Amino acid sequence: MDTQVFVGIDVGKDVLFVAIRPFGDNLEIANREDGIADLVKRLRFLRPTLVVMEATAGYETPVAVAIYRSGIPVVISNPRLVRSFARATGHLAKTDKIDAGVIAHFAELIRPEPRRLEDPDEERLGRLVKRRKQLLRMIVMEKNRVAKGVPEVRKEIQKHLDWLAKDLERIDQALNDFIQSSPIWSAKNDLLQSVPGIGKVGAQAIISDLPELGTLNRKQIASLVGVAPLNRDSGNFKGRRSIWGGRAHIRTVLYMVAVVASRCNPVIKEFYERLCKAGKPKKVALTACIRRLLAILNAMMRNGTRWGEFKPAIT
Repeated sequence: MDTQVFVGIDVGKDVLFVAIRPFGDNLEIANREDGIADLVKRLRFLRPTLVVMEATAGYETPVAVAIYRSGIPVVISNPRLVRSFARATGHLAKTDKIDAGVIAHFAELIRPEPRRLEDPDEERLGRLVKRRKQLLRMIVMEKNRVAKGVPEVRKEIQKHLDWLAKDLERIDQALNDFIQSSPIWSAKNDLLQSVPGIGKVGAQAIISDLPELGTLNRKQIASLVGVAPLNRDSGNFKGRRSIWGGRAHIRTVLYMVAVVASRCNPVIKEFYERLCKAGKPKKVALTACIRRLLAILNAMMRNGTRWGEFKPAIT
């Protein structure tokens, strides 16, 4: 088929609304195993240039993985980008069918770059890491409440805290066992923890949330995380450069890693202090430290080199 085909999928809990450009076809397919198999069969016949869908609370994962495994380029896009595109092209009405058409149009004109999707093991690792974050948030909230409660309430909160602490231990052990069960993840974990400033939790989060580490160049990995400075200029106005977008969850982890590294990692500490002496605000200096640390980690992962072996090349 010579014509380039672009497919947009609006993902619902029970139904997949599919729009196909340039033919204008619209399909409604059940979002279950047999429906997804039928969709993949149709897409193989069409051989689309690109399939795009929005991130929708995880309902998009099974269909995206099935399409990806069939060898068809697929992108899970940020809903905010698609919505902005819809407004820019005058699509103000919103229904599932209209949304599928907008997504297909977005795929045709914007052509977001397909990226490797998680395999089932990576997805499971990500869910374990996410659960650990949820437990930590609940522990902090309960500790804040225990100081304000009456004795009876404090007793119940303490019971809950004890239960959360045990569940956190269980999740930590499951994460450790899961990483050690994979030679690849175990090697990555060893490389990451060789870096002063990165501990067990930081390494787990990086392995789970940044699987592209070591496969991109330094500019691409900084942009992916969202620590690349973006221009805000117009005419004679020169705005301040700032970071925006990217993966906020891993950026938060790397910010905390940078804070620790600025105190105990000789390379990052020297870089941080030099920026501060040059008059850079501390947060700006820490953001620059994240970029420097990312570049180092990216090279370490690409070359399979531990910190002690790689350090002479970066000082």
